[in-house]
Amino acid sequence: MLRVELDVVQRWIAPGSRVLDLGCGDGALLDLLKASRGIEGYGIEIDASKITQCIARGINVIEADLDQGLADFPDKSFDTVLMTNSLQVLRRPDRTIAEMLRIGRECVVTFPNFGNIRTRLSLIARGRMPVTRQLPYEWYDTPNIHFCTVNDFEDLCRQLGTRILDREFVGEQFPDQLLQAAWPNLFCATAVYHLATDI
Repeated sequence: MLRVELDVVQRWIAPGSRVLDLGCGDGALLDLLKASRGIEGYGIEIDASKITQCIARGINVIEADLDQGLADFPDKSFDTVLMTNSLQVLRRPDRTIAEMLRIGRECVVTFPNFGNIRTRLSLIARGRMPVTRQLPYEWYDTPNIHFCTVNDFEDLCRQLGTRILDREFVGEQFPDQLLQAAWPNLFCATAVYHLATDI
């Protein structure tokens, strides 16, 4: 994660809260949140090597496939459910977001914005699927199966009856950093959303 993303996520996590991190990777984010916000954190990860790294950090981690659902977790069992840069690798991201909002009072989602102008221009100029810092894979070996834009994500939130509490956009370079607030779908590289349910 970029430093700006980390700062935003930390700001939205209440001190001492119960946090579940979906696709937690090596546990670095949960480790940071334990140190900076005093959270009680749990992670879900499918990659065995990353689970080993979580355990080495002292992170409580469960081996599970997010595409199989989160039915084992009771309603509102966490204050915040996180999913950073994993939305695009899920088979049904809509179902996962609905489940996140069932088991958490709030959730935080980050994802690479495929509508970014640099991605669009790369596709137009080269005629090939872009390889960027946010999307660092070739088309044939990418784990990403659903590319979405800021506009796509906000449409999904409306369909799910999801309330957007806050949102922040991260641009990597000039002039994106100046223009991302006015035109996020064009100029943000990574979108960060703080969500709650309307129900």
